Amino acid sequence: MRLILLGPPGAGKGTQAQRLVQRHGIVQLSTGDMLREAVRNGTPVGLKAKEVMDAGQLVSDEIVIGIISDRIDQPDAAKGFILDGFPRTVPQAEALDTLLSRKGQKLDAVIEFKVDQEKLVGRILQRAKEARERGEPVRKDDDPEIFKTRLEAFNRDTAVVAPYYAERGLLVSVDGMRPIDEVEQAIAEVLETV
Repeated sequence: MRLILLGPPGAGKGTQAQRLVQRHGIVQLSTGDMLREAVRNGTPVGLKAKEVMDAGQLVSDEIVIGIISDRIDQPDAAKGFILDGFPRTVPQAEALDTLLSRKGQKLDAVIEFKVDQEKLVGRILQRAKEARERGEPVRKDDDPEIFKTRLEAFNRDTAVVAPYYAERGLLVSVDGMRPIDEVEQAIAEVLETV
């Protein structure tokens, strides 16, 4: 099972990805984590990424696709994977399609979390409050101003990815504002049809 979770920050993608990992025994692939691991392991693409990052630049789509390619070849991804946070742009989606096609693989579904973006700020504030109450550090991206900047970037750059997958018949939307267990059930129902 190969899935992409799409939606703005705070929509619940990470929470649902963890539940999918537990339920289906597939891996969640975070491009940030994969990038750090490739650099740490000194892989050829990791060395390229390190050079770019050390120069203070953004890692190119080509490098990110290379890291994804290496990662999905690993044994733990044989049963499938969840991409959360990638692709962020249509060119990245096109590059991912090309990569998967070269490997004889395809996506099973792209699940879009539909949310009320104005209510997301309240959700983020609540998440930060609960973390403080548990004595845990508050995520940097749970700061309301940082969150708003990330939301603007999503609306500007990433929201266009959903229509790309809709045109290919892969996009399914779920109501991300429902309680966590209900969102999980809606996703389970989607996956029964793929």
